[in-house]
Amino acid sequence: MKENNFETILKGRRSVRNYDSSVKISKEEMSEMLAEATLAPSSVNMQPWRFVVAESVEAKAKLKPLIRFNTLQNETSSAMILIFGDMKCYELAEEIYGQAVAEGKMPEEVKNQQLESIVPYYKGFSAEKMNDVIKIDGGLAAMQLMLVARAHGYDTNPIGGFEQDQLAAAFDMDPDRYEPVMILSIGKALEPGYESVRLPIEKITEWK
Repeated sequence: MKENNFETILKGRRSVRNYDSSVKISKEEMSEMLAEATLAPSSVNMQPWRFVVAESVEAKAKLKPLIRFNTLQNETSSAMILIFGDMKCYELAEEIYGQAVAEGKMPEEVKNQQLESIVPYYKGFSAEKMNDVIKIDGGLAAMQLMLVARAHGYDTNPIGGFEQDQLAAAFDMDPDRYEPVMILSIGKALEPGYESVRLPIEKITEWK
């Protein structure tokens, strides 16, 4: 049964590193959670996030030498979700905006205007600029997925400590096109995550 209380979801999220390895999340439920996560916003709705769900023994074995000190999550989680950003995400612009037209969410003329302006604009980005865009958008999807997982009764751990220059190629993805954003472990917590503190708003906010 899903948790629908947002405050419970938000305040109950922890970074969990040790999971009940007997719990496997079905492909159907994982797909549902990913679909909910991708309701996150992205720049001009270009949705540059791409996911690899590493859940098999073989995939986790391939991942193990690339995740440094994060092996417990790899060994016990239901899955390790590899989140990449697509440096050529604009190649799906026609499909994205075409779907919006088909569903009555965008007029045809707006679609054409968007394609004429946005696609050349994106193609003109430097690699550094595109990297910034997909990392921000991918981070939004990752955060949403962490909260979605909580709603489904699971926990997660965002992982940045991995061999970023090797991850894409290890999972048969073009490393020039797909840039790693982060890895999320996901599963049923065996041990609760630690509570943590946050700086007071007065220290990190300026009112003008």
